[in-house]
Amino acid sequence: MLRLRLYRKRVMTTGNRLPLRGLLALALLLVLCGCVQGAKQLPSPEPEAPQTLSWDALEYERSLDLLYAEQFSVDYYTNGYQKIAIGDGNRYLVVPEGANAPSGIPEEVTVLYQPLDSIYLVATSAMDLFRQLDAIDAITLAGLDAGGWYIPEAREAIEAGRMVFAGKYGAPDYERILDLGCDLAVESTMIYHTPEVKEQLERLGIPVLVERSSYESHPLGRMEWIKLYAALLGKEAEAADYFDGLMERLAPILEQENTGKTVAFFYITSTGAVNVRRSGDYIAKSIGLAGGVYAFSDLESGEGVKSTMNMQMESFYEGARNTDILIYNSAIDGELQTVDQLLEKSGVLADFKAVQEGNVWCTGKNLFQESLGLGDLIADLHTVLSGEDAPLTYLHHLD
Repeated sequence: MLRLRLYRKRVMTTGNRLPLRGLLALALLLVLCGCVQGAKQLPSPEPEAPQTLSWDALEYERSLDLLYAEQFSVDYYTNGYQKIAIGDGNRYLVVPEGANAPSGIPEEVTVLYQPLDSIYLVATSAMDLFRQLDAIDAITLAGLDAGGWYIPEAREAIEAGRMVFAGKYGAPDYERILDLGCDLAVESTMIYHTPEVKEQLERLGIPVLVERSSYESHPLGRMEWIKLYAALLGKEAEAADYFDGLMERLAPILEQENTGKTVAFFYITSTGAVNVRRSGDYIAKSIGLAGGVYAFSDLESGEGVKSTMNMQMESFYEGARNTDILIYNSAIDGELQTVDQLLEKSGVLADFKAVQEGNVWCTGKNLFQESLGLGDLIADLHTVLSGEDAPLTYLHHLD
């Protein structure tokens, strides 16, 4: 009896264990399934945000090749970024179209975003450089009205409404400048006389670049500023082609020996004084490049000293009476066509060697707006000095 009870107890105990194990296995399976299902419901990890480029991480590639210009530099960095330095101490970062400005830009660096297609051009001497680059359309605002331009493309753009007069350097039309979305103001050094204007433009979010080509020590350095505007506009190849062609054309002139002939470049003021160039002025230096000797080489230039000066007629008479060639600057009071018109301004000029020998010339009024015409002026000067029979661009003979 006892054995039978024990046997039954084992059977019942064993029989109860089988369902328990099954339940445990089922529970384990459900837990596993639940984990898998739970894993599927977890959000997928977000992609890592792209790292912001920093100022210090910009990788230098090369610098813009310059032969004569000393008042600006352009350094190129990877991905199309440029760092520009101007001789007045101002620095700029050019950000290529579609890119972001890097982090950590020094406070003194001004950021320019390409494309620069709504420029306020107050530095009139730069218009000729934009014209050569076929980029006058990038200038939507000007510091001269149509009547003040000798460059026909600028005058026509204003008359057609593609460019508008936005006030001179000392009194810009801020409302109009803002309405047209100006992305850069190119000012002449005259802006230094009205610093409040520059400050106001910058407060309005308009970057300002001061054109300093007139501070270049070499005349050809002035024309090399075309490379700066080309860098801003993405037209470096066009600028390089132009400047290389200019140098190739001028090379025979620059390589020739000096003729030793003296040249005076002047005009007579409304008060009867004579305005002449100092020896460091680019016109005086251009005379030397063309093969001549500037008559007033003793009038030295210096930092902060104007490149021109007025002298009394007596002093001019003493310094230029025996000069080989006289060139009258027509920029102020208009062009002359005859020697008689010159003598009406001062009869004592009849005593001058150049007048008696018929070596008196006059500039065209458009010379000083057409900045790139300096190469043609050097060629003209060489033609006059050498006596060659060649067409002239900016000089004409007084009959």
